[in-house]
Amino acid sequence: MSDVHDVIVVGAGIAGLACAQRLAAAGRAPVVLERSRTVGGRVRTDVVDGFLLDHGFQVLPLAYPEARALLDYESLALGAFERGAIIRANGRFRRLADPRQAPVRSLRALAGGVIGVRDGVAVMKLLRGSDDETTTAEALRRAGVSRETVERFFAPFLRGVFLDDRLTTSSRFLDFVLKAFADGPAALPRGGMGSIASQLADGLDVRTATTVATVGPNAVSLEMGEQLRANVVVVATSGIVDEPLHGWNGVTCIYYDAPEAPIPGPWLVVNGEGGPINNLCVPSEAAPSYAPAGRALVSLTILGAGDPDLEAVLRQLQGWFGRGVTAWRHLRSYRIPQALPAYPVGGFAEQPVRLAGGLYACGDHREHPSLNGAMASGRRAAEAVLADSA
Repeated sequence: MSDVHDVIVVGAGIAGLACAQRLAAAGRAPVVLERSRTVGGRVRTDVVDGFLLDHGFQVLPLAYPEARALLDYESLALGAFERGAIIRANGRFRRLADPRQAPVRSLRALAGGVIGVRDGVAVMKLLRGSDDETTTAEALRRAGVSRETVERFFAPFLRGVFLDDRLTTSSRFLDFVLKAFADGPAALPRGGMGSIASQLADGLDVRTATTVATVGPNAVSLEMGEQLRANVVVVATSGIVDEPLHGWNGVTCIYYDAPEAPIPGPWLVVNGEGGPINNLCVPSEAAPSYAPAGRALVSLTILGAGDPDLEAVLRQLQGWFGRGVTAWRHLRSYRIPQALPAYPVGGFAEQPVRLAGGLYACGDHREHPSLNGAMASGRRAAEAVLADSA
C-alpha cells in the first residue's frame, strides 16, 4: 500500500462511500479504508440458506432527495411496499391505506374505527410541519391526533423508524420523515439493502479489513502501526473523532423462514396492542429475491438491543396467525445496540465538516439518522474538500 494518497476516506459506510463517489466524480482519487471485510457499515445484508437478511429491518424511501441524486434505482431493481400499513389492534388486522392512492380503502378504515374521523385533518396539519421544535409525542398531541390513533398507528410506526420507545425524537426529524413517506413509497433492492452500499462502492478503491487507529490532518495511522499520508483525510465513521452527541438507539431484528407469507402483499404491520413485537413485515412480498422459491421471509422488529425472548415472540405470533407459526424456522436474530443515532429536541443540527486543515468528517450522526442524512453528510464533506482545494 502506497503511503502517499490524494484523499483517504476512513469508513466504507454510506456516508464515506457517498463522499468518495462525489470526489471521484470531480476527478479526485479517494482511497477508502474499511475495518470490516464488507462495505456498508450499518447497511449490510447476509445470505443465510438462500434468504437475504438485512442487518435490522431497513427500507429505502424512494423520495429521499440524496438517494434520488446518487443511486441508480433501475439497477437496484427495487420492489416497493404498499402506501399505508396494516394495523394490529383489538385482536384484528386492518388495512390503513394512503387516501391519495386508495380512497375507498381509506374510507373503510375510517368507518371501521381504525383511525378517528378527525384524524385526517390532524395528519394534514402534521404534514405541513411546524417551526416550533418539540418532541414527536408532543407534536402529535399539538396536531390533534387522537390518543387511539397515536397508540394504534403513529406510535408503533414512528418507534420503528426512530427506534425511540418514548418518541422523544425531535419534531424536525418527524417533519422530514413524514414528508419522505408521503412523497413516495418505501422499497427494497433485489439484492438486499447491502446492494446500495455495493453500488456506491463500485469503481472506488476500497480496502477492506484495514483498521484505522488514529487520524490527524493529512495522516492516518493503521492498527498494525503503519502511517499513511494524504493531502486530505475524511473520517466517515463514529468512534474515531467523535460519537453521536446524544448516544444511540438500539434494536433487535428477528428473521423467520415460513412456508408462506402470514400477511399477503408488501405491507408493513404495526402493532397497536402491546407485546414484544413493534412491527412486522414479509420482505419477500416486496422483493421476492429475499427468500428462496416457495418460501417466505418474515421480519420482526423489537425495540432495544437486549436478548429477545423468543418464546414470548412465538406466543404473540401464534395469537396473531395460529398454531401454524410453530412450523416457522428461526433463521437469525440481530441485536444492534448502535442502530441509529438519537436525535432529541435540540439535536437536529448540521455539524461542521471541517475539523482542521486537511481533516474533515461526515456521517449520519453529524446530520440526521437516515440513509438520506448519511448521503447528505458525505456530499457536504466532499463539497468542502473540493472547495478548499479549488
